[in-house]
Amino acid sequence: MKRLPVTGRTLALVAVLVPLMALFIYVALRSGPLAPVPVTIATVENRPISPGMFGIGIVEARYSYKIGPTVAGRVKRVEVNVGDRVKAGQLLGEMDPVDLDDRVMAQEAAFKRANAAVLAAKAQVRDTLARFAYADSQARRYEELLRRGSVAVMAAEGKEQERQVAEAGLGAARANMDAAREELGRIRADREGTGKLRANLRMIAPVDGLVVSREADPGTTVVAGQSVIQVIDPESIWVNVRFNQLASSGLASGLPARIVLRSDSARQITGTVQRVEPLADAVTEETLAKVTFDQSTEFSKIIGELAEVTVALPAVPAAPVVPDSSVQRVGGRTGVWLIDGGGLRFAPARVGASDLNGLVQVHDGLKAGDKVVVYSQRPLNGKSRIKVVDKLPGITQ
Repeated sequence: MKRLPVTGRTLALVAVLVPLMALFIYVALRSGPLAPVPVTIATVENRPISPGMFGIGIVEARYSYKIGPTVAGRVKRVEVNVGDRVKAGQLLGEMDPVDLDDRVMAQEAAFKRANAAVLAAKAQVRDTLARFAYADSQARRYEELLRRGSVAVMAAEGKEQERQVAEAGLGAARANMDAAREELGRIRADREGTGKLRANLRMIAPVDGLVVSREADPGTTVVAGQSVIQVIDPESIWVNVRFNQLASSGLASGLPARIVLRSDSARQITGTVQRVEPLADAVTEETLAKVTFDQSTEFSKIIGELAEVTVALPAVPAAPVVPDSSVQRVGGRTGVWLIDGGGLRFAPARVGASDLNGLVQVHDGLKAGDKVVVYSQRPLNGKSRIKVVDKLPGITQ
């Protein structure tokens, strides 16, 4: 076989290409797609944790009263302003009665007339009763005289007829009295109903409270049931909190809580979970709870303010603990990337309780002293080469 001649030009080209190829391979293995993936790791510790959950809520009043008319009308006056303290039974405002006062006067006059009619009917009954008693005694006397033969038959029959007429008159008088009483009852009911309707135009404070809203001014026309003034009980303030359903296991009444108001983020206020709502929000996938303040401080000025609520759960026994950011889901399984003998292996694990410091317990799949990947610059697989670093750019640890 004939060999190709090796010239100086060929040797020079080889001398240039070989270093370039070596440099390309070096760069590809160090910083290209074949380079090791930078990761941060953590050591599995066996320790107890104090679970907790975090939620966002709104400061609300447990008892809120929206006061307004029961019929459509025009606001005549409003006696209070937002921020005023009111007492139970205090007049807050009034609706324009229009013709109700005249109707009340008319009902009062009709009541007096009906009452007089009842008195007249009673007097008529007494009069006809006396007439009947006299006619009855005369008829009995003439019956006795007829038996003795002292009077004529026609005279006795005349007295009997007078007694029957008197008896019919008595029945009519009693019927008139019953009708007058019924009319009096009807007018009394109408008068009381009109009086109650007139009284409902007066907006009265149901409890001692604080005015938080004035939604209509004098001259405004409102419909039945529309709120004109809103009063709350400032002693019944709580926080309506929403917790993520994924982290709400163990939430129950009586648990201690820490409340931080948006207006005073440097202050932590102690509270207690009053109750957990039986109906959760299926749209936002959140569990609702009410958290009360332990301190009897004036919170009426923060109604409607957002608050951050942290609920502490009972501590759980010691178990292997890893950062919750190390828990991954690969191929439908939950686990962590475990550094095993210098290589990388996905270890399925069953996680348990977690705390607000970012730690989660692992009930099986890991043991104390194992090294797990917390963060990686790129997605990992079983063949990935890794390089352990202290911190990844752009990730706060």
